[in-house]
Amino acid sequence: MHPNEAVICAFYDSLTRRDAAGMAACYHRDVVFSDPAFQNLQGDTARAMWSMLCARGHDLAIRYTNVQADDRHGSAHWEATYTFGQTGRQVLNIIEATFEFEDGTIIRHTDRFNLWRWAGMALGPQGRWLGWLPPMQAAIRKNAMKGLNAYIKKNASPNP
Repeated sequence: MHPNEAVICAFYDSLTRRDAAGMAACYHRDVVFSDPAFQNLQGDTARAMWSMLCARGHDLAIRYTNVQADDRHGSAHWEATYTFGQTGRQVLNIIEATFEFEDGTIIRHTDRFNLWRWAGMALGPQGRWLGWLPPMQAAIRKNAMKGLNAYIKKNASPNP
């Protein structure tokens, strides 16, 4: 196994355990994460997003396959099953991930999934009917960032 494949596996093994610190250890200090809901999160903000998802994902189940990596790039297929907290609806999110590596850690992580499909599962009929529209997708992104910013504010360490 290539060492960067081991980094990807460690990342998803940590996610499976909802171990945000373990996930953060796989990320470069200057990591950039992006997916259809959370776009271009950098450094501590990207780590906070995973911490939030681990903390809130009480029934989160992860399955990952097809991990591949070389010295610079990697990829994986993964699936997340969970209850979306805002609606109580079950979601099965099917995701293709790509990675770039620097200094033995993940410097860039991009997840791709069908946001319209996700909206249909997470939001119900409204998401199925309107989830493909750019204004609806923009609202999903705005709500996701609002939740992340509130999480960061609530969980920020007080300055000495």
